[in-house]
Amino acid sequence: MHFVALLLQSQPDPEMVRHVLMTMLWIIPTVIVVGLAIVILPFWFICKKAGFSPWLSLINIIPLGNLVLIYVLAFADWKVVPAPQAFWPPPPYPPQTPPPQG
Repeated sequence: MHFVALLLQSQPDPEMVRHVLMTMLWIIPTVIVVGLAIVILPFWFICKKAGFSPWLSLINIIPLGNLVLIYVLAFADWKVVPAPQAFWPPPPYPPQTPPPQG
C-alpha cells in the first residue's frame, strides 16, 4: 500500500525509496532461489531415475536449459531396466472360456 502511495506522490521521500529498494533487494533473490528449487528438484529425481547424473538437472539454471534437458531426457536411451511385474500375473493365453453347459 505504501508503494502505491509512493508512486502517486510528485516527490517521493528518499528514505521511503531506500526502504522499498532494500526490501526488494531481499525479496527478489529469495523468490528466484525458491523458483529454481521448484524446477530443479523434480528434474533431479527424474535424471536419477532415468540413470543419468542428477547434476544434469542444474542445466535448468541456464536460460532455455530446461528445454535442452527435456529433449535429452525424451530422446536418450534410459539406462534403467523396467521393474518386473511381480504383483500382476500374466493373463492366460489363449483366453479361457467356460465349457458349454448342456
